[in-house]
Amino acid sequence: MIEARGLSKRFQDKKRGEIRAVDNVSFTCQPGKIYGLLGANGAGKTTTLRMLATILEPTDGTAIICGHDVVDDPEKVRANIGFLSTGTALYPRLSSQELVEYFGRLNGLDEATLKKRVDDIFNRLEMNDFRDRRCDKLSTGMKQKTSIARTLVHDPPVMIFDEPTTGLDVMTARTIINFISECRERGKAIIFSTHIMSEVERLCDFIGIIHDGKLLAEGTVSELRAEYAEHNIEEIIVKVVGPLLSKSEA
Repeated sequence: MIEARGLSKRFQDKKRGEIRAVDNVSFTCQPGKIYGLLGANGAGKTTTLRMLATILEPTDGTAIICGHDVVDDPEKVRANIGFLSTGTALYPRLSSQELVEYFGRLNGLDEATLKKRVDDIFNRLEMNDFRDRRCDKLSTGMKQKTSIARTLVHDPPVMIFDEPTTGLDVMTARTIINFISECRERGKAIIFSTHIMSEVERLCDFIGIIHDGKLLAEGTVSELRAEYAEHNIEEIIVKVVGPLLSKSEA
């Protein structure tokens, strides 16, 4: 399970002073569920996900993942999560398979388990055609699949995806979305950030709308549609965020 408890992150900027990137954000995600974190660029999504992944330490608050505190026990948290960010680089001189195997060994998998996990994930993500191709020779979609494979090779119970299909062609994006859906069916707790509303409708059991670091609305898609009298998720986001934008412009 994932439980964010009053997560906050402040940064200091020489010109702008203190910036509250995330401000007192709390939510939960249960096993077998997908929680979609939605908002515009700069809303605080990525900072929130990086705190959950122990890449950033919260200024205030904390999160509990699989019973472990991200502040007090980050190593155990990392052993239980897979985190995929759009900015993650690959080792160019390793093949796709070599890279995934390397990360499997880093996570303590024995050779028999590693082979089974690699074969399984390469089959499910349709990666067998480029197993032996060097990472610097891969297409954008192949690189993203390889990033997902190395993130999940140790079969973690919690998965954190930060815009996993950005810039991908339709077929590659479809393969990744199907894979994420399968992971939910296998009982994983998943946090998912995206700007593609069709992915939200297909995947997310719950969504949270974040703006200016604050979680402004939360619920299932049907609950938010009923509350804001809108069917289109983009229009719901506009209704949630719009009044705040009007105030800031006044």
